[in-house]
Amino acid sequence: MTRQLFKLILLIIITFSLRLDIYSQTADKPGSKIQNVYRVSLGEQAGKKVWIVDGLVIRRDIFREFLYGGNPQRYPWIPKNEIWIDHAISAEEFKYTLIHELHERDLMAKKGMSYADAHDSSLAVERNLRLYDFRNARIHESKLPKVKPVDCDGIKEIASLPDSILLRQIYRQFITSRDSINVWIVDGSAVRRDIFPDFGLSGNDLAYHFIPKNEIWVDGQISCEETRFSIIAESVERQLMAKGMSYDEAYTTALNTTLQYRMKELNSAKQQRLVIIPKDFVRDVGTGNEK
Repeated sequence: MTRQLFKLILLIIITFSLRLDIYSQTADKPGSKIQNVYRVSLGEQAGKKVWIVDGLVIRRDIFREFLYGGNPQRYPWIPKNEIWIDHAISAEEFKYTLIHELHERDLMAKKGMSYADAHDSSLAVERNLRLYDFRNARIHESKLPKVKPVDCDGIKEIASLPDSILLRQIYRQFITSRDSINVWIVDGSAVRRDIFPDFGLSGNDLAYHFIPKNEIWVDGQISCEETRFSIIAESVERQLMAKGMSYDEAYTTALNTTLQYRMKELNSAKQQRLVIIPKDFVRDVGTGNEK
């Protein structure tokens, strides 16, 4: 290695180290007020307000190790009765992350458990739920009749497919049931590969004939932040098509309706208080002060 090259590498290392030090001083300064953290409210779960938050802002301005989600027992900078979920995680991971954070919080708040033990316990709960969802999805698929791999216009995008097919390894997770319509997380990549390449963020049984009757599908790979809006869009679109509206008209109306919800959530997020940086960023042992 030449002396000039060595000096260049050393200069790069020093510059990078200085930038990290400057970042550390600005991001971790107690008393700082951080804005633009909140993104979408998902109501309440177990008496706690659930928020989709901007993980990028948190990792940049508050705490670099924030991953998936958080609760106020572990992170004192999260308001007492809130659970935060990183907007970057997938739709499929949302439920597991939420259950994990609720369980972890309760163990630390009610039993004074250490974070390490509460975290491990929550991982076990999470895995059991994953296994349950896997088995439930396989059982659901085994009971379904064959479906047509076409959309509402009769278009088959994979010509080599037969006129009817069985759905296998498509379902991932049941989400909810609304007005007798079942909402499922599915493997969007598998749908595009094996059934219909133009399948987007989501779909419903009236728009896509390969989706079984009275079902809405949400691609498990989209962000958890987008899930709620996708369900709203599909619900509105399906309701309108059921009343005789064409797909194109129903699709456009659904997008406009969803935009109104997006703007409402945006305004709600803007009204949330700024996050104040505390002196201590994490709590290693729960407070144990809840009954």
